[in-house]
Amino acid sequence: MQPIALSTNDKETLRRLAAEWAAIAALPVHREKAALWQRLNDRQPGGRPMVWINEIPWHEMDVDGELTLHCADPWAREQETRMRRTLYQWAHMPGDMIVPDHFPAPLIIRSTGFGIDEQVAIAQTDAANSVVSRHFTVQLASFADLEKIIMPVVTLDEEETARRFQAAEEAFGDILPVRPLGRAHIWYTPWDNLIRWTGIEEAMLMMYEDPDLVHALVDRVVQAYLSELDQLEALNLLALNDNATRIGSGGFGHTGALPGAHFDPARVRPGQMWGCSNAQIFSEVSPEFHWTFAVEHDLPWMRRWGLNYYGCCEPLDGKADVLARIPNLRKVSVSPWCKTERAVEQLGGRYVLSRKPNPAILAEDNWHPERARQELRQFLDAAGKTCHVELIMKDISTVRYQPQRLWEWARVAMEEAERVAT
Repeated sequence: MQPIALSTNDKETLRRLAAEWAAIAALPVHREKAALWQRLNDRQPGGRPMVWINEIPWHEMDVDGELTLHCADPWAREQETRMRRTLYQWAHMPGDMIVPDHFPAPLIIRSTGFGIDEQVAIAQTDAANSVVSRHFTVQLASFADLEKIIMPVVTLDEEETARRFQAAEEAFGDILPVRPLGRAHIWYTPWDNLIRWTGIEEAMLMMYEDPDLVHALVDRVVQAYLSELDQLEALNLLALNDNATRIGSGGFGHTGALPGAHFDPARVRPGQMWGCSNAQIFSEVSPEFHWTFAVEHDLPWMRRWGLNYYGCCEPLDGKADVLARIPNLRKVSVSPWCKTERAVEQLGGRYVLSRKPNPAILAEDNWHPERARQELRQFLDAAGKTCHVELIMKDISTVRYQPQRLWEWARVAMEEAERVAT
């Protein structure tokens, strides 16, 4: 374990950034934004669409050295990165982001994992970009391969948690309070795992050729997730997410529905939190197969949570009957590949529509802000006054090293959200 050894420059850098963070967090606008997010998530009238940007190509975003790191110690550089990115987003593309009035110090939670990792060939066009194309090696092809998926073991690394927390407290805790943070966001997605181990085409064919094996594989992965969740709950490592925590593939989780009447602050349970699921690879899978091979298997997981978010990139506009069977479902992803009119008709009003504008517009040879506005306006006008909408720009592979494109998209999105405010 490498000791945390902060130089004078490291301390001064972190303290300066912490002071900027604290000053921004003290602004009353964050309380106003929290109220608007709660109004949205509680599906109350009188609000407006909310805007947030996530999954940013940070390697393309630096302007005038705003993201350049000055610390030397590895731990200090991690904290500096978090601070600089938060301050950068607030300065250039805040949308409806909320800057917390504290610095989250995540608990160091270890898991042995599911016993199998992807074996993959990678193709990339930009060595600095983590978004790459993958070709997966098949590792799960028979019932005998089920044993490769094991139940994880979860532990809390108390020593490392304390070490990092103490370092943050000593470095800048007198300026920006440091708070320990348990597991608040759990990205549950069995099929994202499975296709990495079975291959994509192979998984699609297997649903027709060997459905019993598919059911067995999905069940095994779901049980692994549930085992991990049981341990997180038993070890008291969960944290509330009815706050400025990302929910599913969407925006923040503020809601009056959670944590509920019988909440014990000393012990957070799944029923007091948001959960999520998706089956992104099922974009072209029928509603019947989507239910049979994905959502029906998810029910033991989704019954555990107080509220649920479903979906990511897969179009769900033609699968309203499937969504209606998900317990406590509150938010649904509306990907760029949805038919807008059908999504509004079948999902609007019942759920919060987590609209994902197509990020490809940011990657074209030329930037067209007027077309970005047109696409946003088309969806918001179709949604009208009866739908509850969040606009989440994500999956941004590139802005062609022109970060101003994303800044302008954020400005346009906020203007359109304000235009349709009730």
